[in-house]
Amino acid sequence: MPKLNTTTSGIITATLTADSSATLELQQNGVAIRTLGESQLVPATAQSTATGATAYDFTGIPSWVKRITVMMRGVSLSSTANFLVQIGTGGAATTSGYTGAISVITSAAAVSCGAISTGFTLQANSAGTSMNCFLTIVNLTGNTWVANGGFAETLGARAGYVTGSVALGGTLDFLRVTTTSTDTFDAGSVNIMWE
Repeated sequence: MPKLNTTTSGIITATLTADSSATLELQQNGVAIRTLGESQLVPATAQSTATGATAYDFTGIPSWVKRITVMMRGVSLSSTANFLVQIGTGGAATTSGYTGAISVITSAAAVSCGAISTGFTLQANSAGTSMNCFLTIVNLTGNTWVANGGFAETLGARAGYVTGSVALGGTLDFLRVTTTSTDTFDAGSVNIMWE
C-alpha cells in the first residue's frame, strides 16, 4: 500500500473511487487507526415502485461487493402477494435454493413463522398495505450470502423479521425486488447501496 508521510500538522485530503483498488490507511505514530477504501457505501439510483411493474432490477453490482443493503419505503402491491428480494449472477435472479425463515407479529399479538425458498420474503398480505423495509445481505464466503432484516406496515398492524442464506452459481452482480405472485407494485420507492 502506498504511504503518505508528513512531519507537520495539517489536513490530508484524498479522493477514493468506488473500486477495490482504492485504499487509504490513516496512522497515528505509526499505528493504523482506520483503513478506508472498498468498504465505502455506494448508493444505486432509487426506483419508484408506483409504476405498476412486477419487478425492479439493480444491475452492474461490482464483483468486489461484500454487503448490500436493500431499503424500501411505503411500498405496496395490488393484491395479497408478499415482497421478495432475490440476488443473482450473470445478470439474472436466482429463484431457488434459499433457506431460512420469516416471522410476523400482528397487532393482535399473534406470531406466525414460515420457511423461505425462492428469495428473501417480506410479508405484505393485503392490497394497499404499505411497508417499510431494511434488509442486509452479506457475503459469507465465496458465492454464499446470508441475509437478515426487518419490515413493518406503515399502519402498524404487522411487523416482522426475515433471515436466510443462498449459494449462488457465480459472482453476485444482480438484485431484484419482486413479489411471490403476479401482483404489481403501486406505491413507494426502493433503493440499494453496496460496500
